[in-house]
Amino acid sequence: MPVGQFRTWVKYVDKGEYPTTTREMGVMRCNHCTDAPCVKACPTTALFIRDDGIVDFDNENCIGCKMCMQACPYDAIYIDENTHTAAKCNFCAHRIDQGLEPACVQVCPTESIWVGDIDDPSSGISKFLSIEPINVRTPEQGTRPNVYYVGADQTVLDPLAAPVEGTYLWAEADVLRLETAAELPGDPLTKARLTLNTSHPRPWGWKVWTYLWTKSVSAGSLLVAALLVLFTADRTELVTTVAPFLSELFLAITAALLIWDLKRPDRFLFLLDPRKINRKSWLALGGIFLTLGAAVGGLWFLAGAATWLDLGDFTGVIDILAWPAIPAAIMVAGYTAFLFGQAEGRDLWQSPVLFWHLQAQAVMVGSGALLIVSAIFSPEDATVTWLTWALIAGVAAHLLITLVEFGGKHSTRNAQVAAHAITHGRYSRQFYLGSIGLSLVAAALAFIAIATGVALWAIIAGLLVQVSLVFHEKVFVKAAQDPPLS
Repeated sequence: MPVGQFRTWVKYVDKGEYPTTTREMGVMRCNHCTDAPCVKACPTTALFIRDDGIVDFDNENCIGCKMCMQACPYDAIYIDENTHTAAKCNFCAHRIDQGLEPACVQVCPTESIWVGDIDDPSSGISKFLSIEPINVRTPEQGTRPNVYYVGADQTVLDPLAAPVEGTYLWAEADVLRLETAAELPGDPLTKARLTLNTSHPRPWGWKVWTYLWTKSVSAGSLLVAALLVLFTADRTELVTTVAPFLSELFLAITAALLIWDLKRPDRFLFLLDPRKINRKSWLALGGIFLTLGAAVGGLWFLAGAATWLDLGDFTGVIDILAWPAIPAAIMVAGYTAFLFGQAEGRDLWQSPVLFWHLQAQAVMVGSGALLIVSAIFSPEDATVTWLTWALIAGVAAHLLITLVEFGGKHSTRNAQVAAHAITHGRYSRQFYLGSIGLSLVAAALAFIAIATGVALWAIIAGLLVQVSLVFHEKVFVKAAQDPPLS
């Protein structure tokens, strides 16, 4: 184990005010869930459930995508600094296979840790649990955890009940816990405060929120171009060649960002290996949809480029490709909603409207990107007007869904804390000025462009929506990872 990293750790919470204070403690670890979300989310089957119920891992298959860290509601998984792969408590499976107990059970001097077969009613652990009141961590996640707490205080089990106050007892609190402490609801009755815990930084950073923007540009460019082919007579190079090229370019940037963000980028081809891929993981399925989108966009570009170079008239091929391009673009834009849905530790991402939000964002920035390049390729005036209206429609849908996502009630306290940080907390300025403000200015400029016939305003609007979406994805990705899970 690298120094400073922990598979199992003890959390301290102090309650009350001096001199009448008490200290509560609880052991934090992998819960070996019956319905383990990390196993579903892992794209390469590096995590798996053994026949005896132990959630184990194989670091030889791990690509370091950190998806399991987002899926775990208990902060139980980390990236090992030595191997750059995921690691966690595996119930000392190597000892279990030898008929031994886990090491923590063997060394505990007070027999505070019990293990056994809870499905066997005659076992000691099963009898003990039947007569003692027990608690589990975050039962609302529905993971059916198999670690039960007897006598543990709720302020220890609830990660939102005890914010840190400046420092720990024997260590410096990590930056993220200090940043979020003021936004946690806490427990006003007990005045509980976190006095010892481990560091859990955000697994995903700027590469992920940038990938959300580049993917939207790619999907939106292809989707809007397909709609232009099906509903207009425009077959200029903007539609036949530039739009699919733009889609392919931003899809390539998306793939580069995804590979760059892996802790083991040398293993990214595991996502294409049918022996390793987990077909229940939306990170793995997303790679398939990105590949399909690249194939359709690539064929479209080749047909358009051949026509532009006078190698033949392939506009009929483009007319045909426009039909599969629409579902391909929709899934390139929208699969992330299902991927984020598997990140069960990040409740803000569990939005029922996220799929539609991603479509609106794709139309907004896709039409904006085509408006920007229209300054060079000079399409028909009707096409510029069409793209400007598409941008307005995308912005309107984006703002409306944003209002639904952040303005309504959230089903969990975790999501409430994250949403409040966006609308009233540390991210509010970036959210209102960057995401909302720039979108409104872009829509206003788009209306001016239509009213005056001056395309320059539409081009500026196309630039502004790109910046606006980057701000939006930044606060969305960061805030969801801020509420503590342990």
